[in-house]
Amino acid sequence: MVNSPHEAMHRIFQEYPGLFTGVSKVLGLPFVQPTSVTVLPTDLTEIQPVERRVDTLLRFDGAEPMLLAVEAQSEKDPNKPASWAYYLSFVRAKYKIPVLLLVVCQDRATAEWAAQPVSLGPPQWPALTFRPLVAGPHNMPVITDPHEARADLALATLSAVTHAKNPDVGGILKALSTALQDVPEAVADPIIEFTAQGLSGNRRATQLWRNLMAVDLSFYKSWLSEEIRDEGRAQRGAEDILLVLEARGLDVSDEIRERITACDDPDLLRRWLTRAVTAPSAEEIFTDAGEDA
Repeated sequence: MVNSPHEAMHRIFQEYPGLFTGVSKVLGLPFVQPTSVTVLPTDLTEIQPVERRVDTLLRFDGAEPMLLAVEAQSEKDPNKPASWAYYLSFVRAKYKIPVLLLVVCQDRATAEWAAQPVSLGPPQWPALTFRPLVAGPHNMPVITDPHEARADLALATLSAVTHAKNPDVGGILKALSTALQDVPEAVADPIIEFTAQGLSGNRRATQLWRNLMAVDLSFYKSWLSEEIRDEGRAQRGAEDILLVLEARGLDVSDEIRERITACDDPDLLRRWLTRAVTAPSAEEIFTDAGEDA
């Protein structure tokens, strides 16, 4: 099932293809730096009505051309090895250059499962064996130094995403948010949003990131930053309404209080605030132009 962490774990390689160089260094693999990278179509469908789609497919050109297929994997799936073998075989046959599969995971058990060599042949003659390269919490660095995060923002983002379930993820997120404070908005926005997507499966990490952006990155205009600011404005608007009603000595029931605080429409909150100044009762701030109490 495709979800936000799934998309972030592979799409970050589309946005920052050079991230693979950083990942390969972390994993101790001597890949040659490509001279150019091309994002290729991910549709691996054949003429037959069987659709196969790799998550991300990149072509690295240079001294050693190669293809990189990136798959985001959130849990063990016994059917995946056969699909991965198909992807590798198909793109190798189509593009005629070496191909590597990189699997990105957020939990150690899935990462260790994905890293196992897989043989598709019988034990007497394993005709086809492939070894995925895996990036996950078991081998991705825990980047808690803002200077280190600033040196490679994409790798720092992948560090946050792959360690989303780590109890100490707050240190990674703080380093990343600090590193983003003095970079251009055009650079920071995609990093902010990839991080938010990648953390969305973990409520605690998501809230930590939202809190950091509300404080450290409040000047950015990404959708998530705007959403946080809108939530803050709505909260202040609701508090103003309740303050006016209570100052006038009007009775505010739990039901009315809940309705006001649950509203996230700034325009509607402004109308309620205007009515709160003169309404004879708290219930009547809701009555206007078809709104019922």
